[in-house]
Amino acid sequence: MTKKKKTEQTNRLRKLPVIYKITAVGIIIIAAIYFIIVYSGKSEINNNEEYMFRKDGELTFIDSTGTVITKINIQIASNEFDRELGLMNRKSMDENQGMLFIFPDIQVRSFWMRNTMIPLDMIFIDDSKTVLNIAKNTTPYADISYPSAEPAKYVVEVNGGFCDRHNITSGAKVNWALTH
Repeated sequence: MTKKKKTEQTNRLRKLPVIYKITAVGIIIIAAIYFIIVYSGKSEINNNEEYMFRKDGELTFIDSTGTVITKINIQIASNEFDRELGLMNRKSMDENQGMLFIFPDIQVRSFWMRNTMIPLDMIFIDDSKTVLNIAKNTTPYADISYPSAEPAKYVVEVNGGFCDRHNITSGAKVNWALTH
């Protein structure tokens, strides 16, 4: 083998790993672009499904005399993801619908309205299922904190003004049953 041919072969071998590196980076970039395009399309569909009301049960409000005040269909938020998502990005909710947040412990709760498009009444409930306090007609998109008056285990969110329309006050009781 001549010195010239040997040098050419050595140079080709040195360049080969660079070509593989460039090819690998190109494939990774193409795969990333594909993933972004495919994933963004799927997440849009999933987000629309997540923001639809899902009936998990029925909740009853009961006054201090034991008389049923009203009943609503509820969507349950019992895991961290569902509790964080709550009713964010929902454009509307029927009058007879609400979300029940179930927490694993009892403590002072504080909710806000960031990314929440509709005014809500937030009903804070203790572990005996008694209404502690209500944050009425909360302001959409506000970063204001709405706390419970005492440690709470549950929170029910309904449309703003719901509690006034149905005369739900502190001391009322709640009870619920799951539908599945």
